[in-house]
Amino acid sequence: MMSARHWLCALALVCAGPAGVAAQALPDPTRPPARLYTPADDATAAPRSMEPQLQSVLIARHAGGRHVAVIDGETVRLGEQFRGARVTRMTENEVVLVKGREQRILRLFPRTPSPQRLNERD
Repeated sequence: MMSARHWLCALALVCAGPAGVAAQALPDPTRPPARLYTPADDATAAPRSMEPQLQSVLIARHAGGRHVAVIDGETVRLGEQFRGARVTRMTENEVVLVKGREQRILRLFPRTPSPQRLNERD
């Protein structure tokens, strides 16, 4: 006859099931995009976009405070160079790069149509 302790151990083993079934890997929301840490010569690597990606913007609350952005994993400050272009302006959602006469605006969030247009009928 089995003791209560043996029954509990047996029940725990049955409920546990195979080790790999219960545990699933969850994606890390803070992990940078794969293109930033995948070796360039890796054949399975995602194709790298030629357009730089703005990842974050930090602007000090006080006047004259620090303006910092992360573009393609590289930290740049207002007035510094990024791939030959000068960082001329930063807001909470965008960074302006100027190279010669060319101006490029990088946005944290892509522009989307207003909600009215999404709900309009033909």
